Amino acid sequence: MSASDRSMAEETTLTSAAYEVADAFEANELFQRNGWTDGLPIVPPTADNVRAFLDCAALGPDEVIGVEPVRRRRITAEKVAIAAVMAGCLPQYLPVVVAIIRAMCEPQFGLHGSTASTGGAAPFIVVNGPVRTALAMNATHNVLANGGRANAAIGRSVRLFVINVLGGVPGHLDRSTLGHPGKFTFCIAEDEEDSPWIPLSVERGLPAGTSAVTVMAAESPHQIMNEWTHDPKEILDTYAAAMRANMLTYSIWEGNYAIVIPKQHRQIFAAAQWSKQDIRDYVYEVACVARREWRSVGKAAVAARKDEDRIHHALRTPDDLLVIGAGGPAGGFGAIVPPWYGKKSLAVTTQIRM
Repeated sequence: MSASDRSMAEETTLTSAAYEVADAFEANELFQRNGWTDGLPIVPPTADNVRAFLDCAALGPDEVIGVEPVRRRRITAEKVAIAAVMAGCLPQYLPVVVAIIRAMCEPQFGLHGSTASTGGAAPFIVVNGPVRTALAMNATHNVLANGGRANAAIGRSVRLFVINVLGGVPGHLDRSTLGHPGKFTFCIAEDEEDSPWIPLSVERGLPAGTSAVTVMAAESPHQIMNEWTHDPKEILDTYAAAMRANMLTYSIWEGNYAIVIPKQHRQIFAAAQWSKQDIRDYVYEVACVARREWRSVGKAAVAARKDEDRIHHALRTPDDLLVIGAGGPAGGFGAIVPPWYGKKSLAVTTQIRM
């Protein structure tokens, strides 16, 4: 073996435990018995598969992707690649998964709290840039559901990573009272080609044409409908009403919200020449509640503790609102995606290192 061959072999030496099983079926049964999966079947993460993923991303197995800020756990590329293989990814998806994990390790994201809390949050992932088309990611029909392999597998990789690397097993570290289906997978692409707006990642500071992810610890999405008006303010009043409902019934605390706007509503905003900034400014003003309104939803005891006339905004500033163009071409629908815990956990945008 030449010196270069020895060097390559050393770079791809894996340190995770290995198990001998008869076939892929038995591999899946092993993972199910040990609680190493989310309950769905997995792709066996063989050494060859894991190495192929690492090679595709030009990562060494021991390269540190990030550090979990509270328990100081070092997260290596090998562990992230294993989760991606298990989830059904293709090797070329790995740089996206790695970028998501990097973003989640930023202190402002609140990785430990959001994965352990009784609130049951899930990472809501938005992908921007050329990687969306390179991986055939879905940004249109059924965008929040089963619209494409890349969306599903990339989002699922994060859940399997949380289970096996961070110990986020339900009933153990993960203390979710209910959780929501986004804890299986919660990943979309923005519909940049059919949108009048600049991409989310560009609004959040990255150069145009950069592949990027934005990750937000989120509760379940809430679908809205308004197809009876062409007034942008009336459309946004419907989105804001869902945000106010979340403030009253879940959490009044301000922070990031996301709104997902499909094409039919985007066309109304485009015709009125409304930018994403115009949308954020308007929603900031109208998505608010008076503390006394908690009385109307059975929380009188909470309302009485402080000034009942105090106005609470859903957002700290207009820039807290993530405006995302995505969804199918027909129907006056949209969605809000509420935060897990207000400003205790903030959205993070980071570049994908291709």
